[in-house]
Amino acid sequence: MSQTPFSNLKLQAGILQNLASLNYTMMTPIQAESLPHILTGKDVIAQSKTGSGKTAAFGLGLLENLDITTLHTQALVLCPTRELADQVARELRKLARNIANVKIITLCGGMPMYSQQASLRYGAHIIVGTPGRIEDHLKRGTLKLNQLQILVLDEADRMLEMGFQLALDSIVKKLPEQRQTLLFSATFQKKTQAIAKRMMRQPITVKVAVSHDNKNIAQCFYQVEHKNRLEALRLLLLQQQPESSIVFCNTKRETEEVTNALIYAGFSALALNGDLEQRERDQAIIRFANRSISILVATDVAARGLDIDALDLVINYELAHEPETHTHRIGRTGRAGKQGLAYSLFGTTDNYKMTVLSDYLQQNIQASPLPSSKFLKETAKKAAMTTLQISGGKKHKLRPGDILGALTADNDIAGAQVGRINIMDQWAYVAVNRTIVSLAVNKLGSGKLKGRSFRISVIGAAS
Repeated sequence: MSQTPFSNLKLQAGILQNLASLNYTMMTPIQAESLPHILTGKDVIAQSKTGSGKTAAFGLGLLENLDITTLHTQALVLCPTRELADQVARELRKLARNIANVKIITLCGGMPMYSQQASLRYGAHIIVGTPGRIEDHLKRGTLKLNQLQILVLDEADRMLEMGFQLALDSIVKKLPEQRQTLLFSATFQKKTQAIAKRMMRQPITVKVAVSHDNKNIAQCFYQVEHKNRLEALRLLLLQQQPESSIVFCNTKRETEEVTNALIYAGFSALALNGDLEQRERDQAIIRFANRSISILVATDVAARGLDIDALDLVINYELAHEPETHTHRIGRTGRAGKQGLAYSLFGTTDNYKMTVLSDYLQQNIQASPLPSSKFLKETAKKAAMTTLQISGGKKHKLRPGDILGALTADNDIAGAQVGRINIMDQWAYVAVNRTIVSLAVNKLGSGKLKGRSFRISVIGAAS
């Protein structure tokens, strides 16, 4: 498909100027196929993989049709996880930079209800949130959607997998019947088809190939019986020594077992599953993204919405139940034109899954030999960074520059030794090189940020 410039679309001049400043000149396939229909107000079902540019596809549609002069909720974007909701809200704000006074609010579980209620009193043009928290606000009467014009279901398949169907039905009952509905999904299975039929009016269906280009992702498959999988996993990790990798498991229990085994073997690993409290989940994702943890062991649902750059390796500890899920997993590596690696372990009981996957990928899958057992003598690579937690955040007016300035004052810590800084409402997190943890803790703890002293703690071991 030939590329189409954004300038071909009938968008506001300010939006087009902002797109140019962001170097968004050519549309991705999903944008080129869906945006013309979205801009004319039609209901659209769009199927595409993660990282295909879908947020800009529906985001530009929302912003183009927004009436800034009236402060009521005109668009609602529903996401399966808080992480994806935060990511979508950030992208929408970036796309809206040239539109004055656009108000976007994020409403997700795990955050204080009272602060969200306070924000809603002042109104918002666009709400981005998770179904459970949106339903809660509607029941309390703190959110009114009677003038909604556009509903977006982002990653609809995962919302249904996570059990949000009843919440979605409850929300839709509170919305005007005359509205535009946009449904974006990586897969389009029976549950997704059923919900689309109930919620949409004569939708246009747009489908962009969900398989990933094998030129960017090198896939290897290893036949290993279950009792030997932990050793095989160690071999692959010790041979590759990735700075950042995800190991996918099919169950919560398996994520815990694999994580514990990897930690015992000296790896820097964390589990990510649905049993984690929101704060634990936030910390796990922050530590993985800032290179304080090398390996994230996750279920598919828990990993949905992660926005991690430069992922070196994906390992399927067990094959995914569906071939579409397999392509979604491996698509987390090999992004932005970079070369990625995807390894999959399978056993003799996986013959049917392998046949289905082989047909789906349209390739004859051959088992590769595992690396030599000599790699078991290697030492696991330690994470380069360690995360510090600061007992202050947005509510205390803290900014990344305040933290970086405090650390690099006196020139005893170089800017290159400070990694990502994440500012939450009540907390802040900063990654520092593991060789300067004590110095960084002392500097932040003994000095002042915004004229105040804050408690500093190390998240995880700095060994």
